Amino acid sequence: MAGSETPREAMASKIFHCRLIPPRPDFAFTMTEEERALMGRHADYLRGRLRDGSMIMAGPVADPAGPWGLLILRAGSEAEARAVTEGDPVSSSGRGFRYEVLPMLSVIM
Repeated sequence: MAGSETPREAMASKIFHCRLIPPRPDFAFTMTEEERALMGRHADYLRGRLRDGSMIMAGPVADPAGPWGLLILRAGSEAEARAVTEGDPVSSSGRGFRYEVLPMLSVIM
């Protein structure tokens, strides 16, 4: 236990901001049928993470530079959060998707 953490704080989950970067900026508008099917598997995977309590929310972000995916996770460590993102079918698809995983410093919920 570090510093002034209480046992409850030491065992508490952390919240992670995960950004799914697609293989190209216009991906959301130019998906092939195969890519659309992959995104269906991605959505099914995320629904499973919602059911198991590790996902708080997810969805596409309308960034003017090109849409990307937002995933907010609850996990005990960054390694656990990365295990969730690495388990996503898009991560192992070989299609050029990548996740950035960043811990939130604090959260108001």
